[in-house]
Amino acid sequence: MKPHGLERLLKPASIAIIGASTNPAKAGCVIMRHLLDGQFRGPILPVTPHHSAVCGVLSYPSITALPIIPDLAIVCTAAHRVLPLVEALGRKGVGAAILLAAGFDTPQRTTLLTLSRQYGIRLLGPNSMGLLMPHLGINASFSPIAARPGQVAFLSQSAAVSTTILDWAKLHEVGFSAFVSLGEDCDVGTDELLDQLSRDGTTRAILLYMDRVKDARRFMSAARAAARNKPILVLKSGRHCQEGTPDNVYDAAIRRAGMLRVRDTHELFAAVETLSHAPHLKGDRLAIIANGRGLANMALDVLIERGGKSACTPLDIGSDADVAAYLAALNSLLDGEQANAILLIHAPSLTAEGEALARAIIEALHSHPRARRFNILTNWAGEYSAQHGRRLFSEAGIPTYRTPEGAVAAFMHMVEYGRNQRQLMETPATLEGSLDVEGCARLIHQAHERQQHRLDTHLAQPLLAAAGLTTLDTWIVGDAIEATLTAEQLGYPVALKLRSPDIVHKSDVHGVMLNLRTSTEVAQAADAILDRVQRNHPGARIDGLLVQRMAARSGGIELRIRIQRDPVFGPVILLGESGAHPHHMVASLPPLNQTLARYQVLGALGSGCIRDRGGPTPLNVAALAQVLYRLSELLIAFPTISELDLHPLLAQGEEMTVLDAAITLDNEAPPPLAISAYPTELEEGGWLHSGSHLLLRPIRPEDEPAHKQFVSLVSDEDRYRRFFADVGELGHEELARMTQIDYEREMAFVAVGQEAPYQGQILAVVRAISTPDLQDAEFAVLVRSDLKGQGLGRIMMEKMVRYARDKGIGQLSGLTMPSNRGMIALARKVGFEVSVSLEDNLVSMVLPLT
Repeated sequence: MKPHGLERLLKPASIAIIGASTNPAKAGCVIMRHLLDGQFRGPILPVTPHHSAVCGVLSYPSITALPIIPDLAIVCTAAHRVLPLVEALGRKGVGAAILLAAGFDTPQRTTLLTLSRQYGIRLLGPNSMGLLMPHLGINASFSPIAARPGQVAFLSQSAAVSTTILDWAKLHEVGFSAFVSLGEDCDVGTDELLDQLSRDGTTRAILLYMDRVKDARRFMSAARAAARNKPILVLKSGRHCQEGTPDNVYDAAIRRAGMLRVRDTHELFAAVETLSHAPHLKGDRLAIIANGRGLANMALDVLIERGGKSACTPLDIGSDADVAAYLAALNSLLDGEQANAILLIHAPSLTAEGEALARAIIEALHSHPRARRFNILTNWAGEYSAQHGRRLFSEAGIPTYRTPEGAVAAFMHMVEYGRNQRQLMETPATLEGSLDVEGCARLIHQAHERQQHRLDTHLAQPLLAAAGLTTLDTWIVGDAIEATLTAEQLGYPVALKLRSPDIVHKSDVHGVMLNLRTSTEVAQAADAILDRVQRNHPGARIDGLLVQRMAARSGGIELRIRIQRDPVFGPVILLGESGAHPHHMVASLPPLNQTLARYQVLGALGSGCIRDRGGPTPLNVAALAQVLYRLSELLIAFPTISELDLHPLLAQGEEMTVLDAAITLDNEAPPPLAISAYPTELEEGGWLHSGSHLLLRPIRPEDEPAHKQFVSLVSDEDRYRRFFADVGELGHEELARMTQIDYEREMAFVAVGQEAPYQGQILAVVRAISTPDLQDAEFAVLVRSDLKGQGLGRIMMEKMVRYARDKGIGQLSGLTMPSNRGMIALARKVGFEVSVSLEDNLVSMVLPLT
């Protein structure tokens, strides 16, 4: 079978160079030289009408004259010649092409994408520097620097960053499994490459430089899947850019995907060093050995500042420490249990020459039986006298750094990555009954009928109450007299606020007056507000004034929660202190569960976006997380909410009170969420043969305890047939992967009992994981062993088949054992094509859907 386009891009068996040249200054000559120097083993096919041979290789006058269909073509011509050449390559049947030229406008990029879809040719670029696959001897780039083989993949949207990384890597003898410059990524994007590299056995970790995301949902889905398998570190430029998606939203996306962000190229270089040599993280307790208190303290400062754990007080073995002193300190830690990682720091010394010490430490680590239990990092400080020692460590596969701060920062990258992964796999608590869906729907429908597209505090109050939020009673008045009468009934002090659909920010006219304590103050404030509007905005509509009783703010914290739409990532939820600008708040991407909401609150506290001033009632993290969760549920249920601003929200212990609010409704089709929400529409009923009622629904993260109980009620034999291995009790990590799924590319349906004796229990599960292009989805079904013969297997299979057809999946496929006769019979009943391989002891089941 011919490999698909992305395989032919990254692992080509033959390469054509379109626009090959004998001029050393042109890309067509540079690429030829690089492919030959890299000793690419497949055919190299230069295409040019001007020369019979290029670099000693027989050339061809045109694409149609090529004797074979190459997997990959590298187009080295000027931009104005690229479109007809891509079409010719497509007609030839070429699988992929790299476009080096820049200067394509939007219509031209659209035409390139059309040609890609029409002919099935995958395009990298335009404006790509090319790609390097060192393990395959491929340097299909115009980079002046080659790459050596390694285990880290690098993806970049910038050619300049790419060459900088390659230059650094050459000096430090760091290798790569893949090195890809995406350019303007009109076709092949970051998401597909992440999918491909996450399945690549040579790649142990992925580094990503990006300045933009084009398709948020595809990017997030691919990033979440890849980050579960391998560490992904991201360098994102444009932190202070005022246009487009703000940096805090990118922060939220990177964090939610389980990736780790580095802030600059120094951190990126350190990350490359760590990922190139360090095995998986053994633990987060770091011990430090140094021949000087100053360098040890520098390392310890960074460790503490970044939230790391020191296994013990740094071992300062003195500036006169010799090789024996270093080895004694190292062995004492390797023999003990207090540390998981060890940082060895060496300043130039007469008593311990750097190169000799490095050799001794490498030998000691190779010979010590417990050394593999530790992460070892080294910092040979200085330049001239340290370079030989650092080179020895690199050759031995031990991470080495120029500064103690860089070493600790690199170590903390892996610690933070591990923390991110653990946080994402936490089992969220279930919060039921917080959203009155029918009540909210009625209120939003009424607002649309009245053409009320912006709801102020008074109009938003019933909607927020239906969402389970506490608000202050508000009253509408028309003038100063009504304001004083209402204030007398409410009791003092009161607040007075302008109502005007034409003045979004009340502060523009000082439209909010607080702590009014007498009728005189209320009357004066009312007249003053109305007068300022008349003078400064004479044409503005005034819908009266709001009167609220002042909330007791003593000991509370005034916060701001805002929902707004981002042009790339769709709806985002922002959290900060009252008065905060949206760019300076902590962002999160819905949908949220209780765990994700809690981490948004903790992130706001940790970053200083919320300052808990240690009053008599400290901030209740759980209560605030419930507010975020409820708002997320409201947004998911009613995506026509384009903006929501609780400003301020008064947090007093468990009490969270909305003091002022604004909601904007949009009649247009809402943008999609960056992360697929729980698909409520896929819920449906069902019945066992016994007549017992079932609910068939997608699995949820909150199902982990019920799923654990379900697996425990499946016999060892049935579990072996499902997992093709002896499976004992599943741990949290395995269960989390089964219940916390990405609905964009995976689906698992559970049958939940609705009546005694199975009330609330999971009785069966069917799961399907699709390829990114939806051509195939691999399925598996498991039924509780004591419920066989009740029709559950067929119910679950038919449910999955209906879903797969609606999703547009090409086929469902699965494997089982010849001994699993029940599964084989069920597959045939549902319409699967079944083939048996007794040699492999496997049965293949395939159901074409499109």
